[in-house]
Amino acid sequence: MSTLPNCPKCNSEYTYEDGSHFVCPECAHEWSLELDTENNEDNKVIRDANGNVLNDGDTVSVIKDLKVKGSSSVLKIGTKVKNIRLVDGDHDIDCKIDGFGAMKLKSEFVKKI
Repeated sequence: MSTLPNCPKCNSEYTYEDGSHFVCPECAHEWSLELDTENNEDNKVIRDANGNVLNDGDTVSVIKDLKVKGSSSVLKIGTKVKNIRLVDGDHDIDCKIDGFGAMKLKSEFVKKI
């Protein structure tokens, strides 16, 4: 009898195989071993709006006007952002923009230059 892996989300031992995926009946999490080995949290790839891979220190440009939360100002389309830093979370780019200061951006609203 082959041993199935525990659920990576809730660590349940009652997982079962469904085609090429594994399913946890306790938390309803589904995953595949191939996907797990390719997309570890350590190897998370962040891409811009055009699908280019972003790295720390890259220069990007804003692709649409963005309202700045807590302010009445707007970050205009085409604004260059130099020396970005990638972080975990919903807003995955941490940067400093001239005239605005420190800010977090979503990678879907920028393109690599």
